[in-house]
Amino acid sequence: MLENIRLALRGIWSHKLRSILTMLGVIIGIASIIAIVSIVEGTNRKLQKSLIGAGNNVVNVTLMQDGWSYEYDMGLPEGVPTVSDSVIDTISQIDGVISVTRYNTRMAYEGVYRGDQALSNGRVNGVEENFMSTMEFTTTEGRNFSEEDFYGGQKLAVIDTTAADKLFGNDDAVGEAIEINSEPFVIIGVVKSANAEEEEEYENINDYYNQAYSGTGMGNVYIPKSCWPIIYQYDEPETVGIKVASTELMNSVAEEASSDINMYLTSDTYSYGNESNDGADELKTLTNAIQMMLVGIASLSLLVGGIGVMNIMLVSVTERTSEIGLKKALGAKRRTILAQFLTESAVLTLLGGILGIVLGTLLAKGISVVTGLEFAISVPWIIISVIFSMGIGVLFGAMPANQASKLSPIDALRRE
Repeated sequence: MLENIRLALRGIWSHKLRSILTMLGVIIGIASIIAIVSIVEGTNRKLQKSLIGAGNNVVNVTLMQDGWSYEYDMGLPEGVPTVSDSVIDTISQIDGVISVTRYNTRMAYEGVYRGDQALSNGRVNGVEENFMSTMEFTTTEGRNFSEEDFYGGQKLAVIDTTAADKLFGNDDAVGEAIEINSEPFVIIGVVKSANAEEEEEYENINDYYNQAYSGTGMGNVYIPKSCWPIIYQYDEPETVGIKVASTELMNSVAEEASSDINMYLTSDTYSYGNESNDGADELKTLTNAIQMMLVGIASLSLLVGGIGVMNIMLVSVTERTSEIGLKKALGAKRRTILAQFLTESAVLTLLGGILGIVLGTLLAKGISVVTGLEFAISVPWIIISVIFSMGIGVLFGAMPANQASKLSPIDALRRE
């Protein structure tokens, strides 16, 4: 086998231009497949980040009615208890879950004021101790909540950078007071989310709602959960924020967590879920279908490349007829000649496949830079491409190799 590979490489090198032109169809086909798969993989990853979570591997499971997040200004929903500690413990045990937090949240609808300046369409959130770390917030001014702030009953607030800009502009917000439903709260700090650079970039309605529930985009005010009844109602259903180990786990974790919470609901009108899951699944199915269609189209160039390989191998058999006759006269068996030409064909297409993978990777990187999609290369598809390119060589090299192995040594030696 090693001797056949050496002979194949020597034959390819001795006819460099012909070999490159022969490999061109394979190179283009493999490069197209790698680039297409990269585009779809990058698109799917962006969908998972922007639709399912907040771009920081956090998925929010919230109470829903008719496929939309329930807003509590409509009154307390019947048959929906608060999320208990035992349910939170159950969710914490799901594979891939790093941390879990509960929080109350409401649209402000101009219920937050600094003097006569309103935080239009912002959100007010009643949070637990681990909320900021789960959601990956960092403090930019002042301080974060301390443990005592959650039990002292003091009306304190932390706001995000968007709310600070809208309410205070260039003024220092720390130490100032705001009103939430006519109740004064003192601001102790300003925080920034892990994906703050993506704030207010809504590509669709799902982006809007995910940024709303992840604490970005519209301006958010955070108060201790113990202060929630001061401005709103007792025992309002909560949203559950779940930080997971990877973006790929968001869907499955959201579904399992929703199921764990819904077990305790006695209402058929409401259910917990992540409203972006279904949309993300549908879009992923669509993009995967498009991927397979485009890969099928790109594979046509591999068919053309395979025909080119077969053609050049037939030429090679004709050129080396005397060589084949001499080998057979010296005792070379049919399978030896067959293996030699099949190896040469497979090596030729394998080299084309490797060059195609390199070209496809460069194309994928260029597409990533131009479109802003995440650079994504699928290792399984690279392996498939290598195997497929070799398979093309074996398949289309079989006929020329078989023709060479059947040559009569006497006839072959007579031919010039």
